[in-house]
Amino acid sequence: MLQRCLDLLAPALERPGAVVVDCTLGLGGHSEALLTRFPEVHLIGLDRDKEALRLSGERLAPFGDRATLVHAIYADLADVLDGLRIRAVQGILFDLGVSSMQLDEADRGFAYAQDAPLDMRMDQTTGISAAEVLNTYAPGELVRILRQYGEEKQAKRIVSAVVRERVNDPFTNSARLVELIRDSLPQAAKRTGGNPAKRTFQALRIEVNGELSGLERAMPAAVDRIAVGGRIAVLSYQSLEDRLVKQVFAAGATSTAPPGLPVVPEKYQPKLKLLTRGAELPTEEEIAENRRAAPARFRGVERIREARL
Repeated sequence: MLQRCLDLLAPALERPGAVVVDCTLGLGGHSEALLTRFPEVHLIGLDRDKEALRLSGERLAPFGDRATLVHAIYADLADVLDGLRIRAVQGILFDLGVSSMQLDEADRGFAYAQDAPLDMRMDQTTGISAAEVLNTYAPGELVRILRQYGEEKQAKRIVSAVVRERVNDPFTNSARLVELIRDSLPQAAKRTGGNPAKRTFQALRIEVNGELSGLERAMPAAVDRIAVGGRIAVLSYQSLEDRLVKQVFAAGATSTAPPGLPVVPEKYQPKLKLLTRGAELPTEEEIAENRRAAPARFRGVERIREARL
């Protein structure tokens, strides 16, 4: 859905001196496209993964000082802009979830389809691994994580098996966890929804990287730091992310006036305009070209007025 992102951001980025923030730099594909299509724009790219920053830096080197890359998570968007002495920007892009690079590198432990150490940290220099979560969290906390972040209906079955196994043989690799999940689920649960391990792996990844808590900070910050006439584009890949984005955008696009006012004062008027009708989905052609795009949900907004007076 790259082209859709570019088209939605275009009216804001075709202005002289426009600044765009790619909050999820990854390997720099979106950033390269932004810098190519909008030759006057300055890009700020954020990523918590130092290897991604190194590789994207090589990719974006031809653009010289038009690109500023920062080792940071999107939750720290406001702090990054403050550090660069930038109050407002014209465009912000989020491409949420795990990157293709992280999925494809076996030793990162994100993919349940291949055996690897259970790490799952997007920034391998800090934080606890997925193995540590499995081996040290209390059973009730593990159940909560699988239910809340993975929407796993069989959370209790899986956690009971994990707790039983970890006592004598702590978890270290993904293949063993995948096998345990398969053995724990009833036959009916195995026949629907693809690989039965995907929900557990999603839940562990979100917990390890604090993804939802980070997004809860990042989305309001993005709304606060987008200039009037500026636009925010978000690609999310699971319902929890999309729901959070939807709520922030809907709140900004709703009047806060008390009911019954004959005339709504300016300070109560919406500050955002929704640019997508609900969440837009990838086309069949896009999914055929890249099956990882299948769960993508795209939303966009425009800032239409300053903050409440």
